[in-house]
Amino acid sequence: MNWDNHSISEFILVGLSDSQELQIFLFAVFLCIYIITVSGNVCIILAHRFSPNLHTPMYFHLANFSFLDICYITGTVPKMLSNFLSEQKTMSYYGCAIQMYCVWLFGGTECYILAAMAYDRYNAICHPLLYKVIMNNVICTQLIIGSWIIGAINSLVHTVLTFSLTFCSNKINHFFCDVPPVLELSCTNTWINELVIFLVSGCIIIGSFILIIMSYIKIILDILKVHSRSGRRKTFSTCTSHLIVVTIFYGSGIFMYFRPKSSYGMDQDRLVSVMYTVIAPMLNPFVYSLRNSEIKLAMQRLLYELIKV
Repeated sequence: MNWDNHSISEFILVGLSDSQELQIFLFAVFLCIYIITVSGNVCIILAHRFSPNLHTPMYFHLANFSFLDICYITGTVPKMLSNFLSEQKTMSYYGCAIQMYCVWLFGGTECYILAAMAYDRYNAICHPLLYKVIMNNVICTQLIIGSWIIGAINSLVHTVLTFSLTFCSNKINHFFCDVPPVLELSCTNTWINELVIFLVSGCIIIGSFILIIMSYIKIILDILKVHSRSGRRKTFSTCTSHLIVVTIFYGSGIFMYFRPKSSYGMDQDRLVSVMYTVIAPMLNPFVYSLRNSEIKLAMQRLLYELIKV
């Protein structure tokens, strides 16, 4: 990437709204969402760290997923909050590149951590006697590290290709530096970038999505073999929370990135982007903690210990 020959020095982020009154309201809404998201995910991490009964593969992946969600929402929301209160909604050239890299890093990593969580549930439900052997500490660590490596490579490819372009405008019709809206600013042909999104991101997003679907097909088939109604209900309850997150995250992500450039509509795309960069990370603590008795008990014990201190 030739950083010295770029044609502009900064970008202007349009954001979600031009209305000053609405921006104050949106600032309050997204600030609350950010605080709730970070607080909820930190609670899950602390519950896992200080509760010996949660030192299992399932909660190991959940704690890493919570850490990733904190990073993911921090990649977009703080800058968006700053822009709500600022007249100059600018971001430097290098800052835009860094934000794009981070958002794609965390998003790509999240795809495969979700797949790792589905694989964990598959082994727990379909191979309960071999679960501890299959999902040992080494395998769990390798799954997390592998997810980060895949996310880093995917992010680097898109960021390098995007910022190798020459730009004719610096006004990004979005609330963060994402690949599709930045491609809209290019003076040159972007077909290579679009092809790479389909091929590379297709392997990342569609590949991990297929792994998740395959895991849950096997899980559902095994659940149907359970004669106990309470056993079926408990297993379905455990899996439903994961599927809710998967549906929101993958549904909005596939809609956003797997379309030709000619069909980009940034007004609707900004709302779709909010779903997978802001709403999904906010829902995760509620979905996993409020539907999980072990997490709730661990948080209650942790709160009790803090009150005693």
